[in-house]
Amino acid sequence: MVDESKGKKLQEALTHKWKNVWETLDNSEMEKVFAINEEYKNFLDKGKTERESAREIIRMASEKGYISIDEIRNKRIKPTAGMKINANNKNKAVALFVLGKEKLEKGMHIVGSHLDAPRIDLKHFPLYEDSELALLKTHYYGGIKKYQWVTLPLALHGVVIKEDGEKIDIVIGEDENDPVFFITDLLPHLAKEQMEKKMNEGIVGEGLNVLIGSIPYNDSEISEKVKLNVLKILNEKYGIKEEDFTTAEFEIVPAGKSKDVGIDRSMVGGYGQDDRVCAFTSLKAILDVEVPNKTAVALFVDKEEIGSVGNTSMKSKFFENTVSELIDLTEENYSEILVKRALANSWVLSADTLGAFDPNYPEVLDKRNSPFIGNGITIVKYTGVKGKSGSNDANSEYLSKIRKIFNDNNVVWQMGELGKVDQGGGGTIAYILANYGMEVVDCGIPLLSVHAPFEIASKADVYMTYRGYNAFYKA
Repeated sequence: MVDESKGKKLQEALTHKWKNVWETLDNSEMEKVFAINEEYKNFLDKGKTERESAREIIRMASEKGYISIDEIRNKRIKPTAGMKINANNKNKAVALFVLGKEKLEKGMHIVGSHLDAPRIDLKHFPLYEDSELALLKTHYYGGIKKYQWVTLPLALHGVVIKEDGEKIDIVIGEDENDPVFFITDLLPHLAKEQMEKKMNEGIVGEGLNVLIGSIPYNDSEISEKVKLNVLKILNEKYGIKEEDFTTAEFEIVPAGKSKDVGIDRSMVGGYGQDDRVCAFTSLKAILDVEVPNKTAVALFVDKEEIGSVGNTSMKSKFFENTVSELIDLTEENYSEILVKRALANSWVLSADTLGAFDPNYPEVLDKRNSPFIGNGITIVKYTGVKGKSGSNDANSEYLSKIRKIFNDNNVVWQMGELGKVDQGGGGTIAYILANYGMEVVDCGIPLLSVHAPFEIASKADVYMTYRGYNAFYKA
């Protein structure tokens, strides 16, 4: 007679199935999930650009006792274990440190995310008039599907440096009483040729012109009256003129606040969740760290969506220079070798998002190896394209350490990759940090509709990712 329970026991002992976070939560944890996501939505709404996100990070950190590395250096404060330090890179990138009990040369536990998101930027001389309409010329930033950005209410966020050096922050389109902006599209009745094109050709980059006004200035003797009226309004409200556009950074983003998604309110929908969801969870996690063994670092960088180039990106020397400053402050005798050891001995979670399995598009995803919404923080051994090109590809020894940290702290986790082999791919900042000899693995949150103007995350994944990063910092 066959023992039917034997096979079941063997199956339970040898096979593995990823957990659904919701099924692991008790009532008290359910309350925590919804509470932390209210904080998260607030963070998303306050930080729609990399500048705004960096400002909010520094504000929140300052409330928790973080002090600027410049202040420490200028006042010659001796750093000690538990000291909380922030470093600001040109108001677009930030590093937060909680000094550990061990010396920096023993390495750090770093969670690195990025603050920039796909968007539409204004050109340096954007304002023009055509057919009695005022419009703005644009240049899109990062990997967008251009057709997703037309016929949406849009907001303008940015900073202007005037001729006299005055710096003005401008946000139009977010207050309920503000006007919004718009990119037009053809009506279906006249779109026969457009709809016969490939999707990436139906809306072209030079066609992403933003509608900004239509009332002419009341003077019969001038041309481009609508453009002049727009400039008049901007000058009256902000004191700027057309030349000031040349020294401005203006970003066009979707207007409106993030929202709960689903009748059960189980998900968050909003703009810029790639990668501000990982920025928020790593920020929240480090703000709850007091005196870790290894120095804990939350790293927030810019320009990831365009290849991590520029002086606020991960490829800049900002982080390396900041670590050098800390070595100089904490050691009696500064040495470059101590900086190299501190970097090489570090562990990193490259905190970025990836596409969750979407039942509407199963043909591009390997269901057995894709992350699922609601199944927790996701470890991604490799990214890259085709034959793992451009990937960090974490080693087994490091993966086993991360698995142990998560399992020991009851963190619900899963593994995933970005689509089927040869289907597409992508990259993160992981390979850049790995160049220092650090142990690095990608580890973040799966989203639906990544890079769209409105992305979807599971509230359960947000909560579990916060817990996972917090456990990593404290390990």
